[in-house]
Parts: sequence; structure tokens; C-alpha cells
Amino acid sequence: MITFPQDIALVVAGHGSRDPEGVAQFEGFVEVIRGRSGTRIVEHGYLEFSKPTIDEGVRKAVEAGAKRISVVPAVLLGATHAKNDMPVEVQTLQREFPECEIKYGAPMHLHPSVLQLCRLRIVEAEARSSEIVPRSDTCLVVVGRGTTDPDANSDVAKLARILEEGLGFGSAFVCYSGTAKPTLSAGLEAAVRLGYRRLLVLPFFLFTGVLIKRIEEAVAVVAASRPNVEVLFSRPLEAHSLTADALLDRAREAFEGTAHMNCSLCKYRTAIIGYESEAGAPQEAHHFHVRGGAQAEIEAKATLRKLPTPYEAHPIEEKSFEIIAAGRCWSMFAPDQIEILQRLVHTSGDFAVPDDVFLSSGAPAAGIRAILDRCTIVTDVTMVQAGLRRSLISLFGLRTVCLVHDDETDLVAKANGLTKSAAGIRRAWLKFGNEVLLVIGDAPTAVEEAIRLVQEQGWRPRLLVGLPVGFVGTQESKERLRRCLHVPRITNKGTRGGSPWAAAVVNAMLIQASRLPR
Repeated sequence: MITFPQDIALVVAGHGSRDPEGVAQFEGFVEVIRGRSGTRIVEHGYLEFSKPTIDEGVRKAVEAGAKRISVVPAVLLGATHAKNDMPVEVQTLQREFPECEIKYGAPMHLHPSVLQLCRLRIVEAEARSSEIVPRSDTCLVVVGRGTTDPDANSDVAKLARILEEGLGFGSAFVCYSGTAKPTLSAGLEAAVRLGYRRLLVLPFFLFTGVLIKRIEEAVAVVAASRPNVEVLFSRPLEAHSLTADALLDRAREAFEGTAHMNCSLCKYRTAIIGYESEAGAPQEAHHFHVRGGAQAEIEAKATLRKLPTPYEAHPIEEKSFEIIAAGRCWSMFAPDQIEILQRLVHTSGDFAVPDDVFLSSGAPAAGIRAILDRCTIVTDVTMVQAGLRRSLISLFGLRTVCLVHDDETDLVAKANGLTKSAAGIRRAWLKFGNEVLLVIGDAPTAVEEAIRLVQEQGWRPRLLVGLPVGFVGTQESKERLRRCLHVPRITNKGTRGGSPWAAAVVNAMLIQASRLPR
């Protein structure tokens, strides 16, 4: 049993679940921790979906007299929730309770106790079968949650390798329930094709929930379709003295100053290949809306994230748009086009600009839908990215990406005879697929590459904005984009355009989206 001073209270921070069974398992886990903690104050809270929230758990510990509190994430790996959301909760609470010492522990990660429990779950799964199959004839399939953090995803592969070698499996295969690849269904099919007599599927999850039940259903489908292969499914780790001891150990480390995170390859601190743009990026939380009631949501967003809700124009801007609205006839344009066209007039100072702009049918609505669906906004140059209204990007929790300056883009450009702008667009297609709002404001070669990928590779960005400026290939690329019927698109005639124009189009759609009822 893990021991450390009893005056250190413990708040177990869970993610929360929409599944009542998953919530019940988490609370059973808290009881196991409480039973192994002696007289220590032990509370719990959730990041989202369930009550009490983490801040409510800390308040309860403070009300019980705690002066030293260790907040420990009951999560297995350090990804967005453990790196961003929960630490911000702790920082906020430390400012609220300066008389208390509130420390944040590390996730359980591949703690030796966690590895022991994985072995136990594997043995239990094997024991449920009437067949005796050597592990050398078994493929272990480890299913991770899947995140946007490559370091956390790689830890699932590390776990699989440790278990494969330590327990003597013939092979190990890794797949993910979401976000990362291979996906669960593709991973199970690939594992079956390896030719082993048995697949043993280990979900690397703490508790049951919606995702675990989906995994179990997918495993059942594979088992029914491949009667010549035995497929076993392990329980998640669940409430157990081993996971309780792992979490208590992290609580102890937090106050001893030995707590560790998987920081050596953290994408926020190191330029990891494929994630270079996120090195040094602000680590922002996204769960303030669960702290307290509706008013707390508004205050948290306004105070902690300083976001306008909805967009409010400056009085000078309002006056400008009154002049623009009265400055020419707008009746020949569709209502959903006017906001974009007026903002282009505002950006260019030219009332004639709308006459040269082409918006395909439904293009504004497609862009707004992409924003509401939180699609990645990909730009050809950083000037377009810089021109987007940051308050609205933050309001919708959007990611903006420009790959033109990445080292890999330079390599792709040189290897394929492309400009860097075109290579950045090709990488965006490879990296993000169809769920992008593509905005080009500088390079005709970026427009040409986007059209080629659309026509030859079946790329389908949610919206393609192409407004490059210049004299070499510019008019021709925009005319080809206008004739490209495969995607919603916005472009213009002639040599005019540029990054401010492209950014203005997106800003118009961001503003429209912010005014929709939410």
C-alpha cells in the first residue's frame, strides 16, 4: 500500500461518461482508493458529462478542512485532458484558494501496477475460453482511446510491445477507437489476416462506457464472421487495488516533486515530426462550461477565455458597414452572399469588387457548416492565418493550420518539383483529408494543386476559397477553380485578391456562425 502524509487530501479527477455504468465503475474506484487511504480526505470530480465537477470536488475537500490537496487525473495517458484541461482547473483553483497548496499529479501512464493489472485481465480472458491456445499462436490486439497527441498514441504501442515480449504472444497489433489510426474495425481485420489461431483484444481503458461497448460490438462482429479464429475480449482495467495504488503513487509524487509527465516528446514542447506547428502553442482548456451552472459557463468563457459571445462589431466598423450597405445596390445577390461580399468591400475599399466575385451555389452555407463542425482551417500562407479573427477562432474551438514553412513541406516540394505553397496544400490533403476549410490567398500554384487533388485524387474539402493575387498564372488558376464543379468554392476574376481578401471571406462566415442560435 502506498503511504504519504495523511494531511494531504486527494481529489480523484475523472473525465466523466454519458454511460451510467461507467460512472458507477469510476465511483467504485474512488471507494477502493478511499479504503486504501486511511483517514485521508478523498473526494472526486469530473471534467464533463457527470457531477460533481472537479472544482466542486476540491471545494468539498477545502470545506472539510484540507490545506494540502493533490488533484490526480484518473486517466491512463497524458493527452489533451491531462495536459491542458485538468491543469488549468488546478491553476484556477489555486488562485481561488491561495491559503491552500494544490498540486497536480501525473496520469497513471504505464505504472508497474497498471502493467500487472493488464496481465491479470489477459489471464482472465484466456481462462474464459474452453480452448487452450499457446500464446505463441495468439495475436494480442491492444485498443487505445486515440488522441491528437502522438506521444500518447505511441504509449499504447509501447504497452503492446511490453506485453507481447513479457507475456510471450506471437504478435501484437495496435488500433484505436477514434481519432488515431488504424481504426478499430480496420485494425481487427488486419489482425485477423495475420493468421493466428486466436485474437485476444485488450481495451486499454479504465472503465466501461460508450466506447467500450462499441469495441465489444465490433469484436463480436469479427468473431461471428471468422469462425476459424477464436476471438477473446478482455474487460477494461476497472476498479482494482492495483490501479488504486498507481493513482495513490502519483498523488504522493505530486507533493514530493517527483511527478512526471510524458514531456520529452510532448508536441507542445518539442517539434515532433508532423506536429511542428504545435510546438510552443498555448495549452488551452475547453471544459469551463461544466463548472457550475449556465451563468458560470458564461462567466468562465468571458473571464477565463475572454471571448465575445456573440461577435460584437466596433462602432467604427458598424458605421463602415452602414456606408457599404447604402453605397450600392445589393438586390442582385443572394442573401447568404451579401455578408461575404460586403466584407470584401470593407477590406478592399472598392464597391466594384462584388461584381467580380464568384460564389458557387451553397458555398457560404458550406463554410458556416464547416465552422460549426469544427473543421480544420488550412491556409496557404501565414498572412491568411494571421488575418483570421482570433476571438472567433477561439470561440468555436477551431484549429488553423499553415504548413508552408514546415521542414517536411520543404522536403515534399524539392522531391516533387512543387512550390512550397503547393506542397503545403498537398500535405494538408494527406494529413487532414476532407474535413477542412481550405483558404488560399497568395499562391496560384496552391490553387492549381488543390484543383488537381480534387479532380485526380477525389479530395473534397468542405469549402475551397481561392483568391490569390498576382500576374503569373493567377487569372488562369481562378478560372479553373470557378469551373471545378466537384467542391463548393469562392473565387474571383482578374489579378486582384490576396491574403486580406481570403481572410475576410472566412471572417464573414465566422461572424455569421457566431450569430446563429446556440
